[in-house]
Amino acid sequence: MQRASRLKRELSLLATEPPPGITCWQNENQLDDLRAQILGGTDTPYEKGIFNLEIVVPERYPFEPPKIRFLTPIYHPNIDSAGRICLDVLKLPPKGAWRPSLNISTLLTSIQLLMAEPNPDDPLMADISSEYKYNKQQFLLNAREWTEKYASQ
Repeated sequence: MQRASRLKRELSLLATEPPPGITCWQNENQLDDLRAQILGGTDTPYEKGIFNLEIVVPERYPFEPPKIRFLTPIYHPNIDSAGRICLDVLKLPPKGAWRPSLNISTLLTSIQLLMAEPNPDDPLMADISSEYKYNKQQFLLNAREWTEKYASQ
């Protein structure tokens, strides 16, 4: 019950006061199956891209973080080809930083920040990470190409 009322409150807030560049909604009236869109940030290789995400809210939410993954392919050192995201707030302690005080809006904002500032020292994609570290121009080129190919409307 607590989960349902909290989710309704979060979704209502996301609808009325969404974080800049982020939208989130229920998928086919399923309270635990959400979709989100994040706009690629200005001055990033993802600029003008629209990235779709899937959010699956677990039974134990907010004591367990939602499972979030990209549905739109993205060229990024911390996001793999299945759309999984390497980000501490998406994992439970001790390895992660999830806390029940966080919410879906905070998570989507953190993902948006990760898109703008990759963390090459904690990669899911080692090859993209080393390209990001040692050949930034090539990384930016590839990321822009992927954005145009997969995230343009």
